[in-house]
Amino acid sequence: MTLGPVGEKMKAALNEALAPEHLEIIDESARHAHHAGGNPEHGESHFHVIIVSEAFAGKPLVQRHRMVNAALGDLLKARVHALRITARAPGEQGA
Repeated sequence: MTLGPVGEKMKAALNEALAPEHLEIIDESARHAHHAGGNPEHGESHFHVIIVSEAFAGKPLVQRHRMVNAALGDLLKARVHALRITARAPGEQGA
């Protein structure tokens, strides 16, 4: 699946801030077009980020999510309605 401009900006920001070993950004906007916050006209409003980074080692889940949110900064405020995060350190189950 090809990312649009918002997804590409997210990818660049996460790569720069967290140097992930693995990064997937999945645009799930089409699955949410029917409810409030869904934007079928412009898309790119709902994402799932799967990220594996050494930066997460020894950190609790809430801190990992905060790190992802901080890296995405203004994109979350201005453009992204919903973000689902799967954040793991290398070697963790599912990583």
